[in-house]
Amino acid sequence: MSAPSYHEDFFLWTQQQAALLRQGQWSTLDAANLAEEIESMGKSDRRALTSHLVNLLLHRLKWDYQPRRRGMSWRLSMRNARREIGLILDDSPSLRRQLPDLIETAYAAARRDAAEETGLPLETFPEHCPFEVEQLLDDAGPDHSAPTP
Repeated sequence: MSAPSYHEDFFLWTQQQAALLRQGQWSTLDAANLAEEIESMGKSDRRALTSHLVNLLLHRLKWDYQPRRRGMSWRLSMRNARREIGLILDDSPSLRRQLPDLIETAYAAARRDAAEETGLPLETFPEHCPFEVEQLLDDAGPDHSAPTP
């Protein structure tokens, strides 16, 4: 029985490629698809990191610009986003160098979402992210370093 191709049975293909790698059977590997999958894994971490940053920034903006509506839900959402960001950065520390750019990208989406969710005009929120990386990722809590709107 021949090995299934990448497109026939992805899971079985991954298991067989892993076995071939462990056995050092380099010439038998599906190198093109293996390289594509490895590259995709890195992109997946980057997308997940950006998604958690959007969530963190959205709730941080709502926290700062709607102080009367602050609640445990927003606090827990920010804590969860920080935890997930930390886990990704622990697994892929090189992504830490990309945080400033990823934050700017995430902030643009979070700013639009914050305006829509709060009903406040988009111009209410700064055009560029007002938070430093350390300020966003600080586990002490959002209310300890919140800028005054």
